[in-house]
Amino acid sequence: MKTFIAFLRGINVSGQKKIKMIELKASLEKEGYKKVQTYIQSGNIILNSEEDICSIKEGIRKVILKDFGLEVPVLVTTKEVLGVILEKYPFKDADDKNQYYTLLFDKPDANLVDGFNTLKFNTEDFLIAEDCVYLNCKGGAGKAKLNNNLIEKKLKVTATTRNLRTMQKMLLLAS
Repeated sequence: MKTFIAFLRGINVSGQKKIKMIELKASLEKEGYKKVQTYIQSGNIILNSEEDICSIKEGIRKVILKDFGLEVPVLVTTKEVLGVILEKYPFKDADDKNQYYTLLFDKPDANLVDGFNTLKFNTEDFLIAEDCVYLNCKGGAGKAKLNNNLIEKKLKVTATTRNLRTMQKMLLLAS
């Protein structure tokens, strides 16, 4: 069995797509996933499985649709990949509270990345990698203009954003 980390896009945000994590955990265990853990209410899951990433992604998506009636994008990764994403954070002088990671479900088109790279934000720095947009939100995420929805719109990919603390906790729980 290998340990996987899953991030759900857009659940329990502003009263939308409500899923209680304890119920999701029970549904995933009933489906056969082992050592299922969740972290906070924003759709962070650690589980063990012998399946591959694509099968787990589809399995979680189907469980959520069947048991909760919701179509939710699911990103599945490993602790090794998550560790590399954390290590590659480019803004080393950023305050911990300003560090955000927008995880990309697909690699964005190079032309869209080039266009995105021309954008400027007064209190935000960003760097686009193949699987993540690294953010330094100097004025705080709540006031940031560069948010998950804008990233998805400009890069034409599904994405989900987590702060440094959540990323570190997921890595710790998966270890």
